[in-house]
Amino acid sequence: MTTASSAAVPTLIGSVQRALRLMEAVGTHRDGAPAKQLAREAGLPLPTAYHLLRTLTHEGYLRRENGVFLFGAAAERLGGGPATPRPGVIVDSLAHWAHVIGAPVYCALYKDGEIEMVAVADTPAAPAVHEWASFRETGHAHALGQCLLGQLDERAREDHLDRHPVRPLTRYSVRDRQALLGRLRSMKRTEPVVERQEYAMGTVCAAIPITVGSAVAAMAVSLPLGQEERLLPAVEQLRCEVTTLLRSFVFSISI
Repeated sequence: MTTASSAAVPTLIGSVQRALRLMEAVGTHRDGAPAKQLAREAGLPLPTAYHLLRTLTHEGYLRRENGVFLFGAAAERLGGGPATPRPGVIVDSLAHWAHVIGAPVYCALYKDGEIEMVAVADTPAAPAVHEWASFRETGHAHALGQCLLGQLDERAREDHLDRHPVRPLTRYSVRDRQALLGRLRSMKRTEPVVERQEYAMGTVCAAIPITVGSAVAAMAVSLPLGQEERLLPAVEQLRCEVTTLLRSFVFSISI
C-alpha cells in the first residue's frame, strides 16, 4: 500500500541526474574543460563521467575539442535559437585557414537586415582588402555581400537595396539595381560567387554560402588581381576546410 509520504517522493533517474551535473559543469567553462575536471566538479567517479561524456557527445549535446568538452549543437538548440559558434572559435579558425590557404579569409552574416562582418583573418604576406567603403553599405559590390543577398528572398533583397542603393564603386562594379537583381537570381548555390575588381581595383574575391542554424552567412577569400588563377582553387580549399570542421562543429556548409 502506498502511503501519502511515499507518494510525494518522485521517481528519479540517477543517470539523468549525473548527466545533468556534467552539463552544468561544462556550462561553467566558456573554453571547455577536460573530463577529469568535469568529473571532480560534478562529484562523479571518473569512469562514470567518461561513459556519460561519451554518450552526451555521441548525441550531440557535447563536443570534444583539443581534449576539452564544450556544448554541442543539440545543447545549444535547447536555448530556442540557432546554434552559432563561439566568436573565439571563428577567429581562430579563420586565422588557421588564412595561413593554410595563403589568402585573407572573411566571414559575414546577414543579421537584422544588415551585412555584419563577423571576422577577418589575414597574414603580413597576404593582407585583407582595406575597407575604404563600408562593407555594410556596399554589399552589391563585393563577393561576400552578393553571396549574402543571393540567399535572401525577393522582398528582403528589395528592402535591403531600398536602404542601400546600388552605386558603382569602380568601373567594374555592377551598374544598377536591375543588373544586380538579375545577377543574384542567376546564382547557383553550388558555385562560388566571384567578383573581379568590383569593390577594390586590383583585387578579386570569391565567396561561398554558409548555413549557421537559420541564419544567412558566407565566407570568402580575396587575392591580388595578378594571382587570379589561384582564386577558385583557394575558395574550394576553404570550402573543404570548413566542411571538415563543420562535420564535428555546430554549423554546416551549404554546398
